Amino acid sequence: MLKTKVNNQYRLVTQPDHGQLAGNLAAHWGNHAFSRAGEYGPVTNQELLREQVIFAIAQHDNGWIEWESEPHIAPDHLPEDLSEMVRDQNDGMNRWRTGLRRFPNAVFANLLISEHPRLLYQIRKDHDLEPSRVHPLFWRERPDTLLPGSETNVIAFIDELEAMQNQWREILGSQSETRQWIEPATFTPHARLLQILDGLSLGLTSSLIPPCSGKPLGLGRDSFELREVPRKDWDDLVTIKVQPGGHRSVVLDPYPFDLDPLFVRVPSHVFESDAVGEDSTWISRWYSAQPEMLEFRLSSPANLRM
Repeated sequence: MLKTKVNNQYRLVTQPDHGQLAGNLAAHWGNHAFSRAGEYGPVTNQELLREQVIFAIAQHDNGWIEWESEPHIAPDHLPEDLSEMVRDQNDGMNRWRTGLRRFPNAVFANLLISEHPRLLYQIRKDHDLEPSRVHPLFWRERPDTLLPGSETNVIAFIDELEAMQNQWREILGSQSETRQWIEPATFTPHARLLQILDGLSLGLTSSLIPPCSGKPLGLGRDSFELREVPRKDWDDLVTIKVQPGGHRSVVLDPYPFDLDPLFVRVPSHVFESDAVGEDSTWISRWYSAQPEMLEFRLSSPANLRM
């Protein structure tokens, strides 16, 4: 659950809904300056790869489905925020284990999804991780607060993920239709695209992305940077500056989408910050509240709505 306080209210967005928003962004990624999803690297069957990439980005947090259905309740009588939940290191890792078993036939999607937690936790193991592998969550700060716990467990979890990846790479490499997909020129920029769109979606649905200055406000109200973004290919990396434009308008420079402006939306639930009650009342409170749509207008600087 992504939980953001706005004045005297909390807005809650589920992890799967945040993932769906990332998938929506992936489907619109690409224009005259940026390659589309599926078009990074020398791939002959780009449309088939594109489908798998968009699916993986949309489903990258599917391991949270069960947890969101029966979440742990925080002292504020609302579900724990993602930052609260992952303090339980093993529970957080189990979300990835669950998600990577959900679609056994989606081999490339599983490989791409698995690279997401591998890189998230790799920064705990490798303190000098290349900037092009660092998630937007950590573009200004170390991950120790968001990903606490034993470094030994982190190393074991990375080894576990890499063992699964080796199996999926073997399957993909044995087929002429998918052999090119696992080549670095293709796989690496798509893995980075997942990180980038996860970060942008988090910037719209939470207050987890560190802003350029001050305390995070979240929900599209912060300025931050998406760094090392593949433009045409992996040798062409740029920084996208993300800035609020007011009235749920967000400006990206340079602009990477096929529509300008691009309108996106995600369901959220609104609760008063002074909500009281027993933990056992949570289910009835959640389902009795009608979800409200968070709507955003993404645009280039030239198309900023004044």
